[in-house]
Formats: sequence, C-alpha cells, structure tokens
Amino acid sequence: MSEPTLAEQLIDILRQAGVARVYGVVGDSLNPVVDAIRRTEGIDWVHVRNEEAGAFAAAAEAQLTGRLAVCAGSCGPGNTHLIQGLYDAHRSGAPVLAIASQIPAAELGTGFFQETHPERLFGECSHYCELVSQPAQMPRLARIAIGHALGRGGVGVLVVPGDLMHREAAHPTGTSAPAAVTGRVTPADEQVRELARRLDEADTVTLFCGAGTRDAHAEVVDLAAKLASPVGHTLRGKEWIQFDNPFDVGMTGLLGYGACYEAMHQADLLVLLGTDFPYEAFLPGTRTAQVDHDVTRLGRRTPLDLAVHGDVGATLRAVTPLVRQKDDRFLRGMLHRHAELLGDVVEAYTRDIDRTMPIHPEYAARLLDEIAAADAVFTVDTGMCNVWAARYLTPNGRRRVIGSFVHGSMANALPHAIGAQLAFPGRQVVSLSGDGGLGMLMGELLTVAMYRIPVKIVTFNNSALGMVKLEMMVDGLPDYGTDQGPVDYSAIAKAAGIHAVRIEDPADLRHGLAEGLAHPGPALVELVTDPNALAIPPHVTAAEVKGFGLAATKVVLDGGVGRMVDLARANLRNVPRPSFTR
Repeated sequence: MSEPTLAEQLIDILRQAGVARVYGVVGDSLNPVVDAIRRTEGIDWVHVRNEEAGAFAAAAEAQLTGRLAVCAGSCGPGNTHLIQGLYDAHRSGAPVLAIASQIPAAELGTGFFQETHPERLFGECSHYCELVSQPAQMPRLARIAIGHALGRGGVGVLVVPGDLMHREAAHPTGTSAPAAVTGRVTPADEQVRELARRLDEADTVTLFCGAGTRDAHAEVVDLAAKLASPVGHTLRGKEWIQFDNPFDVGMTGLLGYGACYEAMHQADLLVLLGTDFPYEAFLPGTRTAQVDHDVTRLGRRTPLDLAVHGDVGATLRAVTPLVRQKDDRFLRGMLHRHAELLGDVVEAYTRDIDRTMPIHPEYAARLLDEIAAADAVFTVDTGMCNVWAARYLTPNGRRRVIGSFVHGSMANALPHAIGAQLAFPGRQVVSLSGDGGLGMLMGELLTVAMYRIPVKIVTFNNSALGMVKLEMMVDGLPDYGTDQGPVDYSAIAKAAGIHAVRIEDPADLRHGLAEGLAHPGPALVELVTDPNALAIPPHVTAAEVKGFGLAATKVVLDGGVGRMVDLARANLRNVPRPSFTR
C-alpha cells in the first residue's frame, strides 16, 4: 500500500485532534487538502463565500466548544482573507488552526503569481506560524501548531506549499491526542495572604469581573457576600457573572450602565478578576489589585497595588476563608444607586414604544430577549448591536453571547452564527446583525441557504452605520458617509431561499420574532428601526462631549436596560444580610 500524501497525513492529524469540519473556499493550492477531506470519514468541508467568514465561524465554534476549530485559505488572496477572523479568534483566546496554503515551494521568493508570505502576515495574530518546507517536517509541525492553539488559547498557523501536499509523507503519522484541557494556575501562598490582608484593611471593596470568571461564579458571589462588595462586570464577563448575583451593579466602559463606574471609583480597593479591560479612562488608576491566570496581563492596563498570578476560582477559594465579614452599608448604597440610575431613565425608552414608528431597537431587543430560548446562543455584530446585547440580553448561566468584543471587527455576527450552529445543530442560534455588518458579508446568506443551517438572523436595519454616526456626532462632526440607503434584506434572503419576515410596525414585532425563531430552518427577521435611537441626552454639557468614550458612556448610562431595572430593584430588596453585630 502506498504511503499517504502530506495532505492526507494532515487531515488524519486533524481527526486525531477531534476536528469535525474545516471552513474555507476551495481552490488551486488548497485542492489536495479538500480532496483529502472528501475521502476521510468524520470530517467535512464547509464552503463559505469568503475565507474571512470561515475564520469567524471557526472562532465561534472554538469559543463555544473549547475544542480546536479549523479554517483554510488557498495561496495569496485566499489565505489573506482569513486575517480579520484570525485576529478575532486570537484576541478572544479561541483555539483555531489556520491552514494557509502557499504557492509552489520552488517559486518562493521569485515574485510568482499570488505570492505572499503568510508566515509574516499572520505573525501578530497567532501564537505559532511556520512554513512547512519539506514533507519530513510533518506531522511534527502540525502537532506543534495545534498544541499552541489549544495550550495557549488562540491561533496556530500552518503554511504549506500546495505542491508539497501531493507528495508522499516522509514519516508515519502515528497517533497523538492533544491536551485539550489545560491545568489551573494556583496562586502563591504569600500572594493569597497579602490579598487577604489588603481586603481586610479596606473598609469598602468592589469586584470587577471579566471573562476569566467563567468557572468562578460561585466563588465570586461567596467573596462578595463576605466583603459586602458590589460586583461589576465587563461585556465579556456579563454572561458569566451577572446571573444569580444579588451584588450586581452593572457594567462600565463605552457600553456601560448602572452604578458600576461609581462603585469602582468610590471603593477603598478595586479588585480586577479575570479581566483585561482595556479602557483605562474608566478605571480609578489607584487602590487596585488584580488576579489573572496570565501573568502578562497583570498591570498592563492600570497601576496595581497588588498583582496575583492565579486562576480566579482557585485564588478566591483560597482567600475567602481568610477575610473578615464587612459591614454592608457601602454595598446597599451602591445597589440603591444602581436601581436609581436604571429606574429614573428606563421610562424614556419604554414610553409608547410599542406604537412608535420607526421601531425602537430597544423595544425589539427586549422582546427578543423574552422570546429567545433559555439556552440560546446569540452572536452579535460590532456597533449598535453590541449596545442592545449589553443592555437587553439577560444571562442565565445557559445562554451564550459571542461577538468580536476584543478585535471589534464588523460583519462577525452571521459567520459566528454559522460556526455556532454547526457545532450545536440542536440549539437555537440567533445572529443580531446590523444592516452594515450583514451587507459587508452578505454572501454568507448563500452559505446558510446551501447547507440549510437553521440560524435565525435578526437584522436591525436603520439604513445607517449607527455607531459611526454617533461617533461623528459626539466629536462635533456632521455625520457623513454613514447613511446606506434603504435595502430590503428580507427580499434578498427570500431570493436566496431563506424564510424571511420584514417588520416595520412595532405591533407586529412579537408575532414576527416568534415566527422567525420558531421556523425549523434558516430564517431572517428584518426590523426597520429608528436610526436616531441613541441621540445624546440634552443635559450633556459641551465640556463633557470631548470624545466618543465619555459621550457614548453618558448616552448608555442614561439609557433603559430592559428587565435589568427589575433585577436591580430585586437585588436591593433581597441582598443577603451578613451575620455580624453592629
């Protein structure tokens, strides 16, 4: 029996790593890989319309499953298209392997047709990026790339000339299962003791939580109860820490709401837990401790009084028994302030909105939150859809929210939804797509239609780049180039063979959303929404409007947040009382 080709060996390695599918666009130097997939049981080729979408799809699959996901691009323009999705995956910590096919090995360095250098291009958005220049380097380089993606959380890139893929493998493939689950970082005892000392010395403490609290919800709540501490969160931390949390005071940052900002700045000690929150203008800059499993993140956003290198859950389990119970006056004050901030302004975003045209996107997002499944996966476009997700999607410990929250790329929601739905075919996946994002990668509607992927695409169509419009306005510039003109996306979806509903009257929202979400196959629900839904409140002063960060924060801090006002009031009533004598 003849030896396997290098392409066959590579696909065998992917199967050993548990890979179920590869996203990409077939062509030239990539053809041997696609043909090897065709002849291999248990792995499929998913033909997307743009390699960028394939990389986004792989990123979402990897984030949701924790397993390796794979995308591929042919030489030159093919693999160059991967760049946005790979940046998104890498910065989100999603274990993704990219196969970047290359021109014939003998032509490298000659300026050959479609010649690029992926090993240079992808260096900044990967932990590992190497060129396979001869068959003898397989299967070792493939397993090293996979190990980097899984072990460090992010992207590994394998660059392989197409002509090498036809050649016989030089070494036996063997068997090897990658370490898909990494260990926990246990903090040093002296750091735990020092953290406990500082927590005890501070009269008031606020905890600020990011995505690193994913497996530490109980530990955060236990520590918050002991310290009588308000708990704020980032956008990426919201899904992991806000639910079943009587100490919640909302979110800070550009999309923030509630009392989180005040709680962070008024506390004697702020403790950052598993967060790499990048906006230093929203952090106090003093009286701060940080806990993170990645030592390179400690102190890179703000000066620290104490840095603790450790897994959040392990650290809090160690430190909570060492701290004394605190008085709850600061906590109650912040919970009251949180309820006040939300309650005073929510009426402005709920009054008569069930009759106002164009549709208020806030109202639509609130209804979507009510109708969507309890274990739905939401994928969210960058821009105003981030605002609706931050303010209206209610976490419960079972729902997931995926977005380009760190890289901030447009057009991520639909391809993210494709990857999420293929990974979880029986789960409801809802893409919150802006008309700008959907228009940018609209070809992926054809991918959805061809494979009958049952994603639900809820499109907020305000005929404008809403977030850009807001940015220009608060910067004192007239909005220009942001209006996109009216487009009937439901008609486009229908032409592609996708069930579609277009809603212009808010009275039709509940029925239309329910119909779309209940459809057994792919469905698009287009909402014609108000492009001025987030106008700046009239009380914002000229001194405050000095840039997008502050002005946008004023907008959303003064905006309604759906059912969160009820949650805030309930927490104020029901927060556990500490057992100590005053």
